[in-house]
Order: sequence, then structure tokens, then C-alpha cells
Amino acid sequence: MRSDVIRILSDVHFGDRASRVRKLRQLRPLLHDVSGVVLNGDTLDTRPGPALTGTADLVAEVTDFFPHEVPSATMLTGNHDPDVTPLHALDLAGGRVFAVHGDVLFDEIVPWGQDVPLVTRLMAAERLIPPPAALSELDHRLAVWRRVAGRIPQRHQSERHGVKYACKYALDTVWPPNRVLKIFAAWREAPHLAAALLRRHRPAARFIVTGHTHRPGVWRMPGGLTVINTGSFCLPLGGCAVDVTPEQITVRQVVARRGEFYAGKILAGFALAGE
Repeated sequence: MRSDVIRILSDVHFGDRASRVRKLRQLRPLLHDVSGVVLNGDTLDTRPGPALTGTADLVAEVTDFFPHEVPSATMLTGNHDPDVTPLHALDLAGGRVFAVHGDVLFDEIVPWGQDVPLVTRLMAAERLIPPPAALSELDHRLAVWRRVAGRIPQRHQSERHGVKYACKYALDTVWPPNRVLKIFAAWREAPHLAAALLRRHRPAARFIVTGHTHRPGVWRMPGGLTVINTGSFCLPLGGCAVDVTPEQITVRQVVARRGEFYAGKILAGFALAGE
């Protein structure tokens, strides 16, 4: 085990049938050679659903597993697990790397989803509440996004029956009819929105690591900023792991072998020393 490697993963979606992670032990190979892991949101779904006991069981399993597998385990919130931890974002490598789930980039949280009308109403109500003076602008935005996300009910994610899940998943995937176009639009806009967030709220950082859109990739942006999206553990696009050391940041493909997940080939690497 290297003592200085922090590995960032995101969008495990444990407990959702769409996730390829059916048992957390499948992730062990990704945790064996690092000193710490950062789970950058949507590790599971804790939003309101019909099976409160099942959700509590998943939370207990997740919060017990990672601390036993890696010396340091840090969970960040996402729009699916807005209350799993009080930590919404993380600065790494002396502030040169900023990790945040990524839904905060979008005013509608999930602009391609069915819940946009509900989110719009909830956001309008939140705007009537003055922000606490103690919070920075970004802290306030993150807190609002988490409160709103926590009031969006689970959809297909909570369904345990296979056939019913498939039907609900298909409906959530194809509705509204222009959903695919909205997904493509979000994919196109996300790197630019992430770079803008970094310039405004973390001007000393050169790298931002997000998830949320399930589209893995690395984008070099104007001004020397780099946007990295770790994708997800769901089909069809898969994901990647981001390794951060004091000297460098490395993006590696996550590959599945014999039902377990491993860090595969290096997709990109950047020096942090001197940043």
C-alpha cells in the first residue's frame, strides 16, 4: 500500500439494480493499494422511499465497509445521498484539487430528469430564506442543493422486484420525451460549468473532480484548468478512478474482472508539483 495515494471514486449507486456493484466486496481491489478513498457522492440512495428499513440497512453497510478496508475513508454527499454525511466537497493536495459531486453545477440538479418541476418549486421556496452569514456562497449553494435533493423521492431506485424495476427504469429513462437531448446538453455544458465554479470559488485550484452525469472524461479548459469526471459504476459508460498524491494526479480506467473492480490503464496524468 502506498501511504500517499488518495483515490476518488463516485456514483457507486449501491443498492440500485442499475449499478454493477451488487456487493461492496467487489470494490476491494480498488482499495487495496491506496491510503485513502474519497467517495464523491451518490454512493447509495438515501432519499425518501417506501423501504426506510432497507435504506437504513444500506447506509449501515456502506458506513461499516469502507473504514475497515482502507485507512482513511471520506464520503461526500451527492443528490442521491444528500444526508449521508455533512461533508459536501473536499479540497485536496493543498487546495490544488477540488472534489465535489457535480449536481451543484446545474440549477435543476438533474436537468434531464422528471423532477425538474418539483426542483424548480423547491428552489423558489429556498430563495426566500436568507443565507446564514457564516456560510460562504458555495457552502450555501451546496447546503440548499442538499436540502432540495433530500425532498426528491426515489423512483426506480427503490424498486426491488426485477420486472417492476425494469419497467420503472425504462419509464424514467425515456420520459420526458426530450430526455436524451437534455442529457447531451448537460454533457456538453458540464465541463464549462465546472471550470466556471472553480474560477469563482476555488481560484487557487487547477483541477476539479466531479461525477453526477455518469460521463467519464478529462477536459483541458482555458486558463490551465482541468475538469475530470469519474463517471459511474453503472452501464453503459462505466467510470474511472482519480488518484491524488502530493506530486501528481492520475486518471485510471476502472475495469471489471471476475466480478471485481480494479484500477486499469492510465487515461491521463498531470503533475501537481509546482502548481
